[in-house]
Amino acid sequence: MSVASHPPTPVVVAGARPALWSLVLTAVVAGLGLAVIAVNTLVGYLTVGLSQAVPICLGLVGCFAFTVALRLLHRAWWLAVLSVVPALFVLVGSVQLAPEAVLQERGVAQQVTITDVQTSGKRHEFALRSDSGPLDEPLVYQGSAPDYRVGQQLTVLTDPRRQVELADAEDVDAAGKRAMLVFGAVGWTLFALLAGWRGHVRRARGRQASAPLPLPY
Repeated sequence: MSVASHPPTPVVVAGARPALWSLVLTAVVAGLGLAVIAVNTLVGYLTVGLSQAVPICLGLVGCFAFTVALRLLHRAWWLAVLSVVPALFVLVGSVQLAPEAVLQERGVAQQVTITDVQTSGKRHEFALRSDSGPLDEPLVYQGSAPDYRVGQQLTVLTDPRRQVELADAEDVDAAGKRAMLVFGAVGWTLFALLAGWRGHVRRARGRQASAPLPLPY
């Protein structure tokens, strides 16, 4: 008499579903960071010639959103707070890249001499004069201790379309701003991976602590 065989019982890998869910959440947070960088950089290019308040405000909102998402993923604040460091590189790079790239691509270099300065609070406007006459656009410096002085000679870059303010040629570094964006993107991605791993471990420990005790047989 033959005994009917039963179908094999499927083997369920413990923790496979939570691990997959943590991986998905980590990818979403990392993708959010890259999206913030891409969108804010694009907005910076689209608003060239307008106020930089738009990419600055949008960048601040994006950085805050990434910080909150990182905290939810990690289930702790300390890693989210540390992510502010690459966030500064993201904000500065995405806001400053467009105007500096424009000046490097189509800017006209001119040798000028500072002839006068007007100060209003921390805003300093330096009047400039080239060999062909005075420039109708000042060199603006925001800060309490400018490195410029009357009589100083320097090279500035001016935009023929007048969409971007003239700037000291030594301060224009589009490649440096791209490097800042890369550093910010790498930093945010590493933080997302670390937060995803630690958050998964913390959630797993919470599930183990709340799991019911097995019944004795």
